Amino acid sequence: MGSLDGYLQALSLVAILILAPITIHLAVHKEENTVFVFVESDEDNDEPENETVAREIPELNRSEVARIATFNIQTFGKTKMGKPEVISVLVETVLQYDLVSVQEIRDIDQLVPYQFLDEINNQSNGTWDMLLSERSGKQEDDTYQEQYAYYYNTTVFSPINGTLYNDSESDLFQKEPYLGSFELLNASGNSSGFDFTLITIHTKPAIAMEEINALHTVVQDYQEQNIEETDIIVLGDYNADCSYASSEELWSSPMRNTNYTWLVPDSADTTVSSSDCAYDRIVTTGDLSGRLVGTWGIDMSSFSTSNVSDHYPVWFDLYR
Repeated sequence: MGSLDGYLQALSLVAILILAPITIHLAVHKEENTVFVFVESDEDNDEPENETVAREIPELNRSEVARIATFNIQTFGKTKMGKPEVISVLVETVLQYDLVSVQEIRDIDQLVPYQFLDEINNQSNGTWDMLLSERSGKQEDDTYQEQYAYYYNTTVFSPINGTLYNDSESDLFQKEPYLGSFELLNASGNSSGFDFTLITIHTKPAIAMEEINALHTVVQDYQEQNIEETDIIVLGDYNADCSYASSEELWSSPMRNTNYTWLVPDSADTTVSSSDCAYDRIVTTGDLSGRLVGTWGIDMSSFSTSNVSDHYPVWFDLYR
């Protein structure tokens, strides 16, 4: 089957927008029995075909998939909103996707997320809307507050509900995760019969591993309260690398048990700066009822300056 290190090295060559035909590889960690989805370009794949670890993914048109991204827009407040050249890049970036989970919105007046939605709709050929969280980080020991938002194309997704995780008793997070449920619409704009729940998080770097581990509790709590919901995607800025989280710590996390599929491996780099850190992650519960295509990417093509953000968007596809 080849070593895990070999797959990680191969993936580091393709952790950018994946446009060519691809192959999906399932690599199983020998101790944890955790399944990862690794995507690599066929033209870079010199390994022999092995039906036990690889399957071909059909080449799909963009209209055949719904593309979801997570994007930490660094310190997204009035100052950044007042820079038209930056907002133009951010809007163009968002419009590449069908739904974007945004972290690090910081505006005490809570106007910026609405202003940004207006800018998206001003440049879009269709209609976009958002699910917006309350300001998270309300515990006494929290140092500052942020909002999360799910911006979505209304011809691709229909919202069901959104709520901040109730963290009042355990105080597991500095900024409570935001849960948003959606129904996927088919290519005709009608119900596909598939709904799912997103859980977005921006962890506190100093306790990143504690908060990553606690995400498993969030998933369990949600499933206990919504027994029919089995399709969950936990995405956002995990701060899951470099000085905040080691590979060994991640391997021992309950978020690495066999119920979860990690689309972004530890070898990826989701940062704009010269650092090489896989901070931003996308983790799913299995194959999302067969809707998980297997294609994903880190969008390094939209911008290259930290004036826009210090994180790149990270995305994945669902079958429509």
